Amino acid sequence: MTGSVAQASADAATVLRTLIVDDEPLAIERMQVLCAGVPGVQVIGTASDGESALRLAERLRPDLLLLDMTMPGPDGLATARRLAQLVPDAAVIFVTAHGEFAVQAFDIDAVDYLLKPVAADRLSRAVDRALARHERGGGVEQAAEDPAWLTEFWVPHRSELLRIDAGQVERIDAERDYVRLHVTAPDGQPRSHLLLQTIAGLEERLDPQQFLRIHRSVILRRDRIHGLRHEGLGVWCVELADGTALRIGRTYLRRVKAMAGR
Repeated sequence: MTGSVAQASADAATVLRTLIVDDEPLAIERMQVLCAGVPGVQVIGTASDGESALRLAERLRPDLLLLDMTMPGPDGLATARRLAQLVPDAAVIFVTAHGEFAVQAFDIDAVDYLLKPVAADRLSRAVDRALARHERGGGVEQAAEDPAWLTEFWVPHRSELLRIDAGQVERIDAERDYVRLHVTAPDGQPRSHLLLQTIAGLEERLDPQQFLRIHRSVILRRDRIHGLRHEGLGVWCVELADGTALRIGRTYLRRVKAMAGR
C-alpha cells in the first residue's frame, strides 16, 4: 500500500522531515496530531507497511521515521536495517505496543523506543534526542561503527522505557524467558528491572572484560567480585563485597578461576 506524501518546506537544520509508518490508520492519525504539537517535526508523509515506507524514504530522504514494530511485510526492525542502506542519515524512533523488541531496536542504534499509547511529552523528549543526533550528523548507520558489546539497556517502566547504563548493572539473574537487572540507582538505592531476553542471548552481547557468567542463572560484573571461596567437594563460590556468596556452576568454574589466574 502506498503512503501519502506532503510537501516539505522547513529548514532541515532545525526541523526533522518525518515519515510516520504504522499499519493502523487511527495510530497514524493520532501520531500526526501529536507531531503537530511538537516543535522540530514536520510530517512529510505516511505509510502503512515497511515496503511503502522504504519507497517513500528513498524518494523523500526524511530525517526521521516514527516506525511501528509489527507490520505486514518487513517488520520495523527489518525496515530500519534496510533504511540504513537507503537513507543512512535518517534516524528511527520506534513506536509500538510491544516492549520485547527493545534490545534488538537499540542494537541498530534507534534514537528511542516509545510504547503506545504515546504521551506528548514522551514524544517531545524523543524528538529532542533525534534533533541532537541530526545536528551531529548521525543516522541509523552509526550502529555499524558502534562497539559490538551492549553499553546500555532499555527496560519497560509504566508507559515508557528507561535507559540503564551497563555500568550501573551489578548482577543479572535469569527468570525463565526474562532476565532481572540489579542496579544501584542514582540515589544509591538498589533497584531491579525485568527485561524480556534470555540470559544466554544477553551473555553474547555483554563485554566479557566487564561481565562474567558464573552460573546458568547468574551473570556478574567482574569488579563486583571480591573473592573466590572453596566450600569443599569441588564446590566454589564467588564472594561479593557485601559478603554475599554465590555458588559457581561447574560448567563455569574454569572460566571463573581463569579470571583469578588459577
